[in-house]
Amino acid sequence: MKKLAILGAGSWGLTLAWLAGSDHQNVWLWDRKPERINAMQRDRKVLFPVPVILPSDLNLTASLDEAVRDADVILLVVTVSGTREVLRKLRDEVRLPEDVVLVNASKGIEFPSLKRMSEVFAEEMPNNPYAVLSGPTLAMEILNGLPTACSIACSNLEIAEALQRDLSHDLFRLYSNSDVTGVELGGALKNIFAIASGYMRAKKLGDNALGALLTRGLAEMTRFSVALGADQKTLYGMSGLGDLLATSNSPLSRNFQVGARLAQGETLEQILSDLKVVAEGVKTTHAVAELSRKMGLEAPIVEMVEMCLSGPFSEKMIIKSLMSRKLKSEQKESVG
Repeated sequence: MKKLAILGAGSWGLTLAWLAGSDHQNVWLWDRKPERINAMQRDRKVLFPVPVILPSDLNLTASLDEAVRDADVILLVVTVSGTREVLRKLRDEVRLPEDVVLVNASKGIEFPSLKRMSEVFAEEMPNNPYAVLSGPTLAMEILNGLPTACSIACSNLEIAEALQRDLSHDLFRLYSNSDVTGVELGGALKNIFAIASGYMRAKKLGDNALGALLTRGLAEMTRFSVALGADQKTLYGMSGLGDLLATSNSPLSRNFQVGARLAQGETLEQILSDLKVVAEGVKTTHAVAELSRKMGLEAPIVEMVEMCLSGPFSEKMIIKSLMSRKLKSEQKESVG
């Protein structure tokens, strides 16, 4: 890889740039907000999510054309809602060559279109190779020097393996995969259950209930993803179970914070306006709930979180959602 461009200087994009800039000389970071790039250019320091000095070799630019010119690989780390706009700029204004590999590192489903990110990329940049990067990626931990592991998926396994070699780092181990659908859905869906987990933690419903929530949450994630063509095994990997456990158990998770603050009586509008980062699980919850209804899939926890986001919710309603469903065999349950 001769040049890597990272689009989006939020907490995760910044973390990826910090990792890559430590290993590669030709890494460029761009953001839609020129003032954010200008501030980093002045003193090479970032205060959020933790104070960090940017690698001296990391190139910063407010010009999208400069960032991606002659790049072999582009990591898109903009919000899910902003991804399509950036792709159109790459297509219509920059006229990006078709051999450049595009890697999506945002976790969610576009709303209200209900499109998976691979579908968005296929609509806007159909001729470029597409890959997805996902897994347990709490940015604050990585920037503090703590390790993690993720999945990198592409339908062309050779590309996935090349990205695995190029993007891996001492703190950042990548596992290659060809199941794009499974990897991107695992990363998107776990945010929903992180919201539920944060709510339950704040309401002090206990570790037993949380264990039940995450176990049934994984079943919902798997059932939904397999129905859309994912490999069941992928949901037990880094982008599924791994990310679910990390995000649902950590107050560092923005989606966990949304659930916890809802439990404390704050309105969703208050929480979202106060957060410095986007909580993708909010829109993803509405998207998955709508898709599940259209596909005739059972998704009781997703429905519970959707109601929680739409208005007041109580401990009794959570317990009823978890405990009052039809009794069934765990062994005979189908995920298809």
